[in-house]
Amino acid sequence: MIIGKDGSEEMLKELREREEEDLAQMISKKRNIPYIDLSKMTIDLDALRLVTEQKAVQGKVAVFQKVGKSLQVATRNPEMSQTREILDELEREGYVLKIFMVSDNSLQRAWSRYAEVPEFVELKKGFIEVSPERIKEFVQRVTNVEQFRDLIIPTINSKKQRQTSEILEVILAGALQLEASDVHIEPREEEALMRLRLDGVLQDIITFTVRAYKLLLSRTKLISELKLNVHEEPQDGRFTIKLENTNIEIRTSILPGPYGESIVLRILNPKTIALTLEDLGMSQQFLKIIDQELKAPNGMILTTGPTGSGKTTTLYAFIRRKKTPGEKIITIEDPIEYHIPGITQTQVNTKEGYTFADGLRSILRQDPDILLVGEIRDLETANTAMHAALTGHLVFSTLHTNDAAGTIPRLIDLGVKPSIIAPAINIAMAQRLIRRLCKNCRGQSKATDEEMEVIKNIIKNFPDIPGKEKIDEKNILLWRPKKCQECNNTGYKGRVGAFEILLIDDKVEHLIMQNPSQNDLVQEMKRQNMPSLIQDGFLKVIEGETTLEELERVIGTR
Repeated sequence: MIIGKDGSEEMLKELREREEEDLAQMISKKRNIPYIDLSKMTIDLDALRLVTEQKAVQGKVAVFQKVGKSLQVATRNPEMSQTREILDELEREGYVLKIFMVSDNSLQRAWSRYAEVPEFVELKKGFIEVSPERIKEFVQRVTNVEQFRDLIIPTINSKKQRQTSEILEVILAGALQLEASDVHIEPREEEALMRLRLDGVLQDIITFTVRAYKLLLSRTKLISELKLNVHEEPQDGRFTIKLENTNIEIRTSILPGPYGESIVLRILNPKTIALTLEDLGMSQQFLKIIDQELKAPNGMILTTGPTGSGKTTTLYAFIRRKKTPGEKIITIEDPIEYHIPGITQTQVNTKEGYTFADGLRSILRQDPDILLVGEIRDLETANTAMHAALTGHLVFSTLHTNDAAGTIPRLIDLGVKPSIIAPAINIAMAQRLIRRLCKNCRGQSKATDEEMEVIKNIIKNFPDIPGKEKIDEKNILLWRPKKCQECNNTGYKGRVGAFEILLIDDKVEHLIMQNPSQNDLVQEMKRQNMPSLIQDGFLKVIEGETTLEELERVIGTR
């Protein structure tokens, strides 16, 4: 064969490497030992150093991943005497081994990392330690998305293993500084895209190579205690970011797709739920009602809305308002997202048969004063929670409906009897989260004719509530989003809540017994002089908190 200067030599090299991988796969099937290609894996230097370089080369092994006492070990032949000695020694030290068949090329790649072992700091199971220096660096250098891009590009494009092991730390430190709720890493045909969810909306941050993506995927799986060699099934895990003064939980979701596995990291920052009802944007009218109902010795407060509408944050705000040394508060959640000192929190475990309904029955035997039930999903949970509300307990929970008036029909659809619903529930409320206008760059101008048509529809039959006097139909000025570095050129920074409440008074109780329609309950809200979600949101538009466009996006104005 004549090898020219047109890349044929490289092609021949690739062919030989592919043949070597194929041979390793054949041997793995024959020996019934899983095969792996280490070129697609992050080599965990903390694991690699468990066996010295000299012994590893002599025994043709590489310990490439470590999670607690579980090791992933690559070898050419587990029956070779020198290999067996190394494996036996690791087992005597208490490690549980998972053996993989690999090619010589894979072993060479792993061994090449020994040069960097002295630089590596041990990584504990399920933890990423973000150093105070790293956080300080981000505080000083990152105040917007553009600065984050400039800081992450050198790290994510580096070919050094030492730098690759820091990619996840850099991404998470930046996400925390920008107060992102999620990190999305999405593989494409020739690259991968990283996006952050800021104020509920995804923003593209950076694209990087498939090689960097694969290393990041492997690293994420390792720290989340997920299966490294499973690529065709969804997986869920978790890990903790250990900061100087606090720990932040991260929920990991891995989902297979046409170009690889999509990664979503949900950041559960305690800072985001340490909010009062006032911080959430609840009006004085609603605050007065809620405070009155929180004084009740029993009954249920239900909050509704889609995923991501802030329901959990609201329930935790209720807990903080009620938490005193004289009250025993127990929660059952799926999962526990934020830990609150001074209360008892439990978590659903369906694999072990610990459901909301089962947990709730057990909790009631603990004689609590206040219960938080993460979500009512079925008839059994609904009935148990309602009976708790009827027997001297104050119960907080959530339900998936679009509005407050839809709560009662939804419970009846689940099979709960109206005779239980009516006396059990004190309040049904709904909420949404709307982006706040950036106060650094917002501007104001007169409403257009098209906008006036929308506004007229909203203020028609507007309840006589505080704030109505600010609505001047003849001269409505609307605040507009502009763009600046402080708001990442979006025009918005932070979020505020829009709420509506259906108070279960005597008239509504009587109506519930008649199996009412949703429209019947909407009319009762009007009788109670309660603003709807869109009306509560519109008051925030008039006050310059948000925009008509944002109201349309989140709630709809038609």
